[in-house]
Amino acid sequence: MKYGVGSLHELKQLKTILEERREQARHRAREEEAARRRQPSAGHVFAQAIGPVTPLPQHHHQRIDLRPAPAQPRPLQRERDQQSVLLESLSDEIDISSMLETDDRLSYRQPGVGPDVVQKLRKGYWSVQRQLDLHGLRRDGARETLGAFIRECQRQGVRCVRVITGKGLGSPGKRSIIKHKTYGWLVQKKEVLAFVQARPNDGGAGALIVLLAPAAHPY
Repeated sequence: MKYGVGSLHELKQLKTILEERREQARHRAREEEAARRRQPSAGHVFAQAIGPVTPLPQHHHQRIDLRPAPAQPRPLQRERDQQSVLLESLSDEIDISSMLETDDRLSYRQPGVGPDVVQKLRKGYWSVQRQLDLHGLRRDGARETLGAFIRECQRQGVRCVRVITGKGLGSPGKRSIIKHKTYGWLVQKKEVLAFVQARPNDGGAGALIVLLAPAAHPY
């Protein structure tokens, strides 16, 4: 294909124009890049605005948990036990003379409990499942220990227990204070259906065989 003189001249002019435009574009790009570099970063502006800073001590970097502490579970059984102790505080002054049957061997039964229960208790119809020895305890300690023992046995489903009081042969007047106080404490316990003096091979006059009511709410 052949071009005339005019055509070649026009092509040269077009080429020159394109090169000038490309050079102008490169020049603008260089200027924009230089301007961008001269512009301070946001972090630099912030640092200049707040001025010098001092780092906090190390322990201040720990996070503080502002969430409310979870509620502690209520020890409902312990509260019930404490209320039970308050409601069933045992008196030392109760007169039990009319509550005990004192034939050849001492016995007691709650109102409504038939005499056959006492007879079965004496004959060992119920096996002894737990035992408490009150020897060597003072009156207050013996009372609290007996109350806790009876409550715990009933909670565990125990029906028959032996309480050793001692015969009091070494006490002044040969009369055991703990032994006779135990009678009064037991008749005040709603858990106690009946008790009898133990057979000779189970402790005789120094022990009692006690029948407990079934637990209303087994645990």
